Amino acid sequence: MRTPTTRRRALAWSTAAAAGLLAGCSDGSGPAGSAGTETGSTARKAAVRIRESSARTSLDLLAHYDALLKTHPAEATRLRPLRTQVARQADVLRGEGRPVAGRAPVTVAADPRAAVKELAAAEQRASDAHLAALGGATPELARLLASVAAAGAAHAYLLTNGAER
Repeated sequence: MRTPTTRRRALAWSTAAAAGLLAGCSDGSGPAGSAGTETGSTARKAAVRIRESSARTSLDLLAHYDALLKTHPAEATRLRPLRTQVARQADVLRGEGRPVAGRAPVTVAADPRAAVKELAAAEQRASDAHLAALGGATPELARLLASVAAAGAAHAYLLTNGAER
């Protein structure tokens, strides 16, 4: 005969599960450092470099969105939500009070379809760059970069496959 599940037992199981999930999300502050081979100070310096590089990548992508929207304002309805997300990602990666400059201005194709296709390729390159940076990142930064990379891949998909619909 099976014992019915009570609220107390369900609460105990869910608390144990939550504790197990939280234990799996470490902050990398243990004695081995962020990647198990670096000291805490070295890992923090590496994280700052990775974060600045990723912020620059996102700012460059943001410049691409701005250039495309300036050249092809008719694309604004479709591109503004994606541009807003890229701007938020760049702000988070840049952090409070950390100035990070982007690179040279972006040129955009005269044909709107070709311009959106170029933007999709830029989104994919940015996503790939964020994924490539995961290896040297602290666990917290790695989660952030993975999230930004996933969003970039989704943007690239929407820009390429969304254009066909």
